[in-house]
Amino acid sequence: MFENLKPQPADKILALMQMYREDPREQRIDLGVGVYKDANGVTPVMRAVKAAEHRIWEEQQTKAYTGLAGDPAYADAMITLILGTSVARANIAAVATPGGTGACRQAFELIRMANPSARVFVSNPTWPNHISILNYLGIETVAYRYFDEETRGVDFDGMIEDLKTAKAGDVVLLHGCCHNPTGANLNMVQWQEVVNLINDRGLVAMIDIAYQGFGDGLNEDAQATRLVASSVKECLIAASCSKNFGVYRERTGLLMAISADAGQTALNQGTLAFLNRQNYSFPPDHGARVVTTILMDEGLRADWMAELEEVRLSMLGLRRQLADELQRLSGSDRFGFLAQHRGMFSRLGAAPELVEKLRVEHGIYMVGDSRMNIAGLNEATVPILAKAIIDVGV
Repeated sequence: MFENLKPQPADKILALMQMYREDPREQRIDLGVGVYKDANGVTPVMRAVKAAEHRIWEEQQTKAYTGLAGDPAYADAMITLILGTSVARANIAAVATPGGTGACRQAFELIRMANPSARVFVSNPTWPNHISILNYLGIETVAYRYFDEETRGVDFDGMIEDLKTAKAGDVVLLHGCCHNPTGANLNMVQWQEVVNLINDRGLVAMIDIAYQGFGDGLNEDAQATRLVASSVKECLIAASCSKNFGVYRERTGLLMAISADAGQTALNQGTLAFLNRQNYSFPPDHGARVVTTILMDEGLRADWMAELEEVRLSMLGLRRQLADELQRLSGSDRFGFLAQHRGMFSRLGAAPELVEKLRVEHGIYMVGDSRMNIAGLNEATVPILAKAIIDVGV
C-alpha cells in the first residue's frame, strides 16, 4: 500500500525556516515564520497565560473529556470577545477546534456537507493553507482580486467586480483583520459594500480572524467581523488564539456557525459536534481552559490586554521606523504603505528574484511572494533591512 504514496509538495515557509537554521552567517534576519517575536527574538509566554496555567495546575481535579464541542464556557468567552453583543447568543453554534487551522478545516467540511456544489471565493493572495485544504477536500476555489501591486493597498474595485461573479450559495472567505499575507485591509465603508453584495447575491460569508488585537485594538479589529455577522443571513467564523494569547503549540481555536434564524442553531450545533466526532472527537482543552480562565477573571484579563497592547504598539513602532528609514534612504515615500498596513505581515511587493537576492546577499529571509513578518524585526535590525531593500533594488 505505502508504495502507492506520492511525495507531497514541501511547505514553503517550513522549508524557508530550515534554510535559515542552516545558514552559518551570524547576521541574518528571519522574517518568514508566522509567529510573534519580541525584541530579543523570543516568542514569550504571556504573563496572564503563566498565571492562568498555575491556577489551573492548582485547581484542576480531572483530565476527563469535556464534550464534543469543548467546554461551553470557552465558547461563551470567545464569542463575547469576538462578537460582543452584535449577535444574539441564541443564533450562534460553536465548537472548540485544534487551532484556527482546525476551525477552517471544519468550516470547509461543513460547506461541503451542506452544499457540495458551493465554490469558495478566496482573496488573491490568501493564507496558503486555505487553498491547500480546500483543494484537498475537492472544493472549487475562485480567486478574487485583493492586493494592488502598485499601491500595496487593496484593489477594492477589482475585488467587488470579481465577487459579483459569485452565484447564490457560494462562499466568500474574508480575513477579519490584519490580512495575511499582505497586511492591507478594508475600511468600514468598504466592508459595508461587501456585506451588501453578499446579501444581494445570496452568498455565505466566512471570516478567518486570527490576529484580533494585533492591528488597531481588540474591539477595533473585531468591528468588521461584528458587522458581517450581524448583517448577513448565514456566517461562518474561524477564530484562533495562537497569536493574541501566544498559545501557538496549544492549538486553541473556535468555529462559529451563525444563522439569522435562531431556529437553525440546534441543527448547526449538532452538525458541528458531528464533524468534530468524525475528525478528532474531543478538541484539545488545555489552551482553551487557559483562555477561558483569563477572559473570565478581571485581573488576568486586564493584564493580558495590557501585554497585548504592548505587542501591538511594538509592531506599529517597527512599521513606522522601517517606513521612515526607507523614506530616508530612497528619498521617496513609496514605502509609506508599510506604516499603513496592520498585523504581523506586510507584502513588500518585491519580485521573487529580489527576495532571493535579499536572502543570498544579505541573509534576510522572507517568503517568496515578499511577505515579511514585521515582528521578526527589532530597532537594531530595521536599518539593516532597509539598506538591504534599497541595495537589491526594490
